[in-house]
Amino acid sequence: MDATFNPDKQHTLGSAVSISGTGLHTGINVNMTLKPANAGFGYLFQRIDLPGQPTIKADCDLVTDTSRGTTIEENGAKVSTVEHILAALVGMGVDNCLIELDGPEIPIADGSSSPFIKIIEEAGVVEQEAAKIWYTIDTNISHYDEKKRVEMTALPATEYKITTLIDFNSPVLGTQHAGLKSMKDFKSEISSSRTFVFLHELEMLLEHNLIKGGDINNAIVVVDKPVTEAEMDRLAKAFGRKNIEVKSEGYLNNLELRFSNEPARHKLLDVVGDLALIGYPIKAHIIANRPGHSSNVDFARMIKQYIKKNKHVKDIPVYDPNQPPVYTLQQIQKTLPHRHPFLLVDKIIELSDKHIVGIKNVTFDEPFFQGHFPDNPVMPGVLQVEALAQTGGILCINAMPEGQYDTYFLKIDNVKFKQKVVPGDTMILKMELIAPIRRGICEMRGKVYIGNKIATEGDLMAQLVKRG
Repeated sequence: MDATFNPDKQHTLGSAVSISGTGLHTGINVNMTLKPANAGFGYLFQRIDLPGQPTIKADCDLVTDTSRGTTIEENGAKVSTVEHILAALVGMGVDNCLIELDGPEIPIADGSSSPFIKIIEEAGVVEQEAAKIWYTIDTNISHYDEKKRVEMTALPATEYKITTLIDFNSPVLGTQHAGLKSMKDFKSEISSSRTFVFLHELEMLLEHNLIKGGDINNAIVVVDKPVTEAEMDRLAKAFGRKNIEVKSEGYLNNLELRFSNEPARHKLLDVVGDLALIGYPIKAHIIANRPGHSSNVDFARMIKQYIKKNKHVKDIPVYDPNQPPVYTLQQIQKTLPHRHPFLLVDKIIELSDKHIVGIKNVTFDEPFFQGHFPDNPVMPGVLQVEALAQTGGILCINAMPEGQYDTYFLKIDNVKFKQKVVPGDTMILKMELIAPIRRGICEMRGKVYIGNKIATEGDLMAQLVKRG
């Protein structure tokens, strides 16, 4: 990511780009093409080799296997080992991408995300007009697996950053940790770290023919037990090498380490890829102690549930009475023809080309309370809708060419009253355009908030008519 990269905008690829290679576990040669996609598209895998070319969304709820990499499955199709390509897309700030495959597994390449970063850079990363909505958390979210001794925590933070710690009781690996303070460092610090495997796991995989695409260069092999010459010969044969030996650091001599803590960095890479399956961009500090695909996916599900539960909070306008208003009551009166006692908006605190937020302070001496349940004062729902309409009128008039306009209701739909509005309440009136204004017709969605709870909501359509 260069200095001009705007993290608050969505991004896609500049052009389609392809890479080919074998899948680590299937040994099948796969062609993978990354294609640009519209804003809001997210990540979607497509199996173009299957009838109907089914698609699979990158979603933690569609994970069906985490035994050797992360596998997702939908519409009768599956894709394995999705984590390294997803990590590359997240690491390069790509939000929207169609990933086409003609096989069941992502090419393993060198066991890292580096080859994918390279093709993404070839294609170019392009800014889109749509804003990127970041989701934050306001409490710690923790996942603990006692059996696997895994602990994962998401802490509130202003950036997306990750710390991983690994401790496999291995004298070779020891205890390692890796950190990523900002996603802009992913390419240089994390992307080239390769997957690692313990010798005892490798032998089991070879024995059961589960590592068909295994080139000796795709993984760091950690030697965690004494090895006989016969075993060495068997490994040499499996990897088509003349000789295999154990280096003094306890790794096989198949490759040179790129970092002294490359295994911990690769675990961090896997966390980035697996947490992409949350489906929402997050700002949080993730601390992952002994992470693995199964725990990563369980943790992704927890965070996804938290976001879905609290998603509405994201859109709640915040009213700070200390801030000067965008429109005062006097300015509102210059725009709207309404007057006391029928002017139902006191000030405007937010205004853009697509949304507006107004404030109405409800007091006991409102004229309608004299006749509307005077012993149990409740603001009439129809007047709450009118307050929304007046606020929306300012939004629409503001978007029109110079002149004086009146706003007339055409339609009110899907109105729901969820809680009563009573004296002492401060109504926060939010209106958003659902569609661009055409021929003076405005379609808007309105919500009345009391604090952070929705009291009333509905869809309103109005027409602007120029005066005189």
